[in-house]
Amino acid sequence: MYSFLVAVLLAGPAFAGEPQVITLNVQNMTCPACPITVKKALEQVPGVSDVKVDFGHKTAAVRLDMDRATIASLTKATADAGFPSTQGK
Repeated sequence: MYSFLVAVLLAGPAFAGEPQVITLNVQNMTCPACPITVKKALEQVPGVSDVKVDFGHKTAAVRLDMDRATIASLTKATADAGFPSTQGK
């Protein structure tokens, strides 16, 4: 029994989805401090494991578990922070 529990714990959550990276086009980023706000807003969304914001390209690359987060939850988080976004291509 003990070895089974250790194996489950080491394997991670049994129902976690495969992480995906979604790129968002982010509006209203006008200064070098804006990406900090966007990143913090996205990191608060459950299921998000990594965020990289590119001020020059006005994008955010978000690694997330699609079983726990949706694109709608990401765009809502950025919009609520004052930076409307849409899914990039």
